[in-house]
Amino acid sequence: MKIAQIAPLAESVPPRLYGGTERVVSFLTEELVRLGHEVTLFAAGDSLTSAELVPAAPRSLRLNPDVRDPIPYHLILLEHVRKRAHEFDILHFHIDLLHFPLLRQLGARTVTTLHGRLDLPDLKPFYSMFSDVPLVSISNDQRRPLPMANFVATVHHGLPRDLLPFSPKPEGYLAFLGRISPEKRPDRAIEIAVRAGMPLKIAAKIDKVDEAYWYEHIKPLVDRHDNVEYIGEVNEKAKASFLGNAAALLFPIDWPEPFGLVMIESMACGTPVIAFRNGSVPEVIDHGVSGFIVDSVDEAVEMVARLPQVDRARVRSTFETRFTSERMASDYLALYRRLINERKPSIPVETEVLAGVTQIGSSSS
Repeated sequence: MKIAQIAPLAESVPPRLYGGTERVVSFLTEELVRLGHEVTLFAAGDSLTSAELVPAAPRSLRLNPDVRDPIPYHLILLEHVRKRAHEFDILHFHIDLLHFPLLRQLGARTVTTLHGRLDLPDLKPFYSMFSDVPLVSISNDQRRPLPMANFVATVHHGLPRDLLPFSPKPEGYLAFLGRISPEKRPDRAIEIAVRAGMPLKIAAKIDKVDEAYWYEHIKPLVDRHDNVEYIGEVNEKAKASFLGNAAALLFPIDWPEPFGLVMIESMACGTPVIAFRNGSVPEVIDHGVSGFIVDSVDEAVEMVARLPQVDRARVRSTFETRFTSERMASDYLALYRRLINERKPSIPVETEVLAGVTQIGSSSS
């Protein structure tokens, strides 16, 4: 099968540091190539892939200080895709919504995975306008705000089986990994660790939009408590030891998380997750098996005390059963084949016009 994967340009594929969508695109692309498919990746020029790479920007935009506006680069990306669209059996987009006006020109050979939150009011009129566009959700919960949208599948994320090694004997700290932002609630993580009497290590990026939140709300808490340490962003190699040595990952979110890749990264290490019941959490975490689902800080503190009861080998086994990149690629390939098989032959515009002329001529005779 000839497959195009169209990635965001904010990060390289895979990203050097933070970047969930680009990481998933990389895992999917590499697995499809491994399975023998012809894959072309449209992405930032500093991406690393075994597929054919079509660079739409010299390097990832977030780490390029010369970039002020990302939109021109994404329009360049779309022009690259448009020029080569005829080469592919399926075009798989991961870039939110800028490409939607192009899709009707490409016909039924497209699918778009939505990686972000969909509960924003501006999205309803948009997806109502494009209610015929095939979409993939990354959790069933993600779909809820857009009942009018054309979701054709839910495909949970997956990781390469050998990406993160199993760690049977953790050290005695709790981990927070991701972004410093109000919806991720690092303040809750700090409170849980303090009340549970355990060290907390925070590995997270701070976007410009969240700098005020960091300096006004989170940094003072970090400075106040001796058991809390902020270590900044971590790369893939450091992530393995960071998660693997943790007694648990804290995932105290306060928003409808579409998936939460860090949860399955933690599970791959055998590290259980203590997560708040929001968004995709009940679809990802098996309560009492791969972690604990809670509704309050009080419950989270109680679950910290129950961590010694969790079988870390079983956490890893749950990851291998449910969240590998092999399973993810298999799900997407089944969807690609279904969309291709359901595709109706398109009638050229010239044929439609001639047919109309013939009908008019015959009715007037």
